[in-house]
Amino acid sequence: MASSRAGGPLTPAVLHILLALSTQERHGYGIMKQVESDSRGKVRMGPGTLYGSIRRMTEAGLIRESDKKIDPSLDDERRVYYGITALGQQTLATELQRYRQVVAVAHERSLLPGATGG
Repeated sequence: MASSRAGGPLTPAVLHILLALSTQERHGYGIMKQVESDSRGKVRMGPGTLYGSIRRMTEAGLIRESDKKIDPSLDDERRVYYGITALGQQTLATELQRYRQVVAVAHERSLLPGATGG
């Protein structure tokens, strides 16, 4: 399952994978490198976490295996690329809206550095 409960928050791994796939299809190593880049080095996803999450996300319909290679002449034939599905995009948008609401509450309560509340 992609979240802790139906409609609930996504796990950090699922959120990061969806973000990594939001702009283009990627293979496993490309997802790991994008997650590291997106998090400015704070999140490093190992193969076990990545591929376990990919399997569950594929089963849940959030992502799919791509039938094409990005550049077959430069690519390893065994490399599998993944893309985000419409359900994955919708799930990501819902999660980002949830984060926006949490940040708004934190801002209202002056919990963020530099926030004055109000």
